[in-house]
This record gives sequence, structure tokens and C-alpha cells, in this order.
Amino acid sequence: MLALSLLATSCGGAGEVADSEGVDLDVSVGVTDDTVTIGTHQPLTGPASAGYLAISQGASAMFDYINDQGGIHGRKIEYLVKDDVYDPTKTVEVTQELVEGEQIFAMLGGLGTPTHSKVIQYLNDKGVPDLFPSSGALMWNDPEQYPLTYGYQVDYTKEAKVIAKYIEENFPDAKVAYYYQNDDVGSDSIAGLDQYLADKVVADEGYESTAPDAVGGQIASFKEAKADIVVCACIPAFAALGILNAVGQGYHPQWVISSIGSDIPTLRGLLKEYADDDELPVDQILDGIITSGYLPQVNMTDDPWTQFFTKIHEEYGEGELTNTRIYGMVQAVMFAKALKAAGENPTRKSLIEAVENMEWQGPGLVPFASSADDHGGHAGVLVQQYQAGEDGGTMKRLQEPMVTDREGGEISPVDYERVGPDEYDFHD
Repeated sequence: MLALSLLATSCGGAGEVADSEGVDLDVSVGVTDDTVTIGTHQPLTGPASAGYLAISQGASAMFDYINDQGGIHGRKIEYLVKDDVYDPTKTVEVTQELVEGEQIFAMLGGLGTPTHSKVIQYLNDKGVPDLFPSSGALMWNDPEQYPLTYGYQVDYTKEAKVIAKYIEENFPDAKVAYYYQNDDVGSDSIAGLDQYLADKVVADEGYESTAPDAVGGQIASFKEAKADIVVCACIPAFAALGILNAVGQGYHPQWVISSIGSDIPTLRGLLKEYADDDELPVDQILDGIITSGYLPQVNMTDDPWTQFFTKIHEEYGEGELTNTRIYGMVQAVMFAKALKAAGENPTRKSLIEAVENMEWQGPGLVPFASSADDHGGHAGVLVQQYQAGEDGGTMKRLQEPMVTDREGGEISPVDYERVGPDEYDFHD
């Protein structure tokens, strides 16, 4: 029912966005004299909630802060969060409620590859700016087909490519297993991993997000193949299930987990929950896992953005500050910056123009693309390793942030000048 006609767009001169065929972008739906209403679909319950509930909590805390500073051009942001249970059918339902019932100005950070992919065409056909989906699928960066969708996190192929080269250089004799979600998360990640690791792979197992009981068999196949390294392109719940099953089978590979599933506080909590054992030595189990990242993180205590997010969380947040909460905070800050740049009387068109002409200088650790012909979001990752210890352990940086393309291009160090929160114009 969402198969409406595709949008055909062209970009006007001087940084102006031409209206899409059949869609009027020069409107201010969701904007009043006092408020701007935006929305998102998130897994507040269901299999992905344990890892990702914190994203909307982080964004909510940041919007509360922004509103207390006077909002943006005198308007407060109303951030509506709908629970889609990480179920694509429900995603369609709640997105229609947001667009046609709540009359949102824009969608922000809709979460999940299997879920958001079911509403991307609908949002573009309805003329709703679709900013910063919480997923690294390649399809968010398709300006010709989806002109109103702009990626956020590093795409899965670029991220996997950086990880793969690091493994190839630092574990040259290792046997590798791929453990991944059976959708674009997996296929896009493998496209990057295979550029450096194809001849090292001895086992390859996907999972369905609805079948957690199958994980034991997948881990057993890695053990049987004598894989030294398990590369995990998976959500936190299945990263934790994989690690726990490996421990139970007496199998101790080097885990390398992409950014979507590697938040240490989240994994720590999930391991205890799934084992139903508060005494489980989770830090010992997690010690040594290798991860990737592209945003300021909790352990980066000298980073001005981490310091800022910590302060906001202490005043407006709930629970423990995690990298997942910071993920949502960064989305909120970047949206607010674009909204402020859209002018005192924003339209959907002026918001898109602001996004496409923005010179992003943070908070991320790598460059960010949202131009007319590149909606790719964050461009690369760093590589790091968790080291257990007192006060929550530390993250040792193994490799500085690197950027690359999806294909066979070079992997290069970042040449990028960030600014701190005091220089970032994102609220009144």
C-alpha cells in the first residue's frame, strides 16, 4: 500500500532544492508560532529495545535542554516517539500515524534497517524530510530515488571495510567467522569485510531477529570451524547472546563487534539479564573485545562534547549514560542545528536546503556528508578495544579514525576540524 510513484527531483542553482514532482516542499506542516513537531519510530519494546531504547531517551533529554534554552527561533521542539516493536508492519502503521495523524514536520532517526526500509518510499512520496535514520544501510544514500532521506551513521560497508583491513593487518594468520543479521546489515557489511577477509573466512552464519534460540547452533559452527575471530555485524541483543553462548560452549574467540552492537554498558546489562545471574563476571567476559565507533563516547572524558553530553544527561537524562544515549543526543543536536539554519519561518524546503548546505563540524569524530549528491552521513570509524578494570573499564584506541568509500578506494586518516558545543549554533 506504500507503493506510490517514485519522486523525481533536481537541484536548483545556488544551493536551492527544487520541489519534487507531485510534492510541495514549500510548506510548514507541524510548525506553529510556538512549536515544531517531529517524530520517530523506535523499538521501545520487543527484541531490539534492550539495546536501542536509550536512543530516543538521549534525544529526548537533549530536546528538553534545547527547549529550556528558549528553543529554536522561539519555538519548542515536540518530539513524538512511537513504538514499532522492531516490527516492519508496525513501523508502517506508526509512521502513518505520525505523518497523517500527528502532522509531523520531519522524521528524525527512524530506527532499523528492516523497519525503516518499509517506510522510506512513503516518507519521500509524502514530502516528509527523513533525516538521519538510525541504521547504516546503503539505501539511505540514494538521492535520486530517495531525495528527502539523509543518512546518519557510517554505512555498514565503509565500517566493515575499515574493520576488515585492521584485522587483516593485525591478525594475518587468523581464521575468521562472520556473524550477522539476515538483512541489509549483513549483506552490506559482508560487502566491506570481503574486500580484505574473503580468503580467511571459515564460517558464515546469519541470524533472524525473531529467532534468538538459534544462536547456540551458529556459535557451535564457529567453534567447529576453529575460527579465531568472530566478526559480529549485529544488534546488541544478538551480540550478547552470541558471546554468552560462546562462553557456555567453552569457546573463546576474539570478538570484533561493529558499532551497532558494541556499547559496553548495554552488553554488560544484557549478559546479566540473559544469564539471569547478577554475579556473572561480565567485565571479564567482555575484556578484550574490539569495536568501532565514530561519535564521542562516554570514556572520552577529555572530549568537550562528551563533557557536554554528560552534563545534559545528569540534568535531563535517566539511567546510566551510555554511548547509545549519546547517539540519540548527537542526532538531536544535528537536527536542531539544521532547523535553526532553516530560518525563522522554516518550511520543509528550507530545512532540506539547510541540511544540504551545512558545513558539519561535529559532534562526530569523522566528516559528515549531506550534500545534494551525497547523503552518506558519517564517513568512517576508529577501532578500539575494551579493557576491563575499575570504574567501568577503559577503551584503548587501536587505530585513529579512518575514512573510505564503499568500493576499493583507499582507507585514509581523517583530516577534519571539529568545533565544541560552545561554537555550535543549535538553539536560541
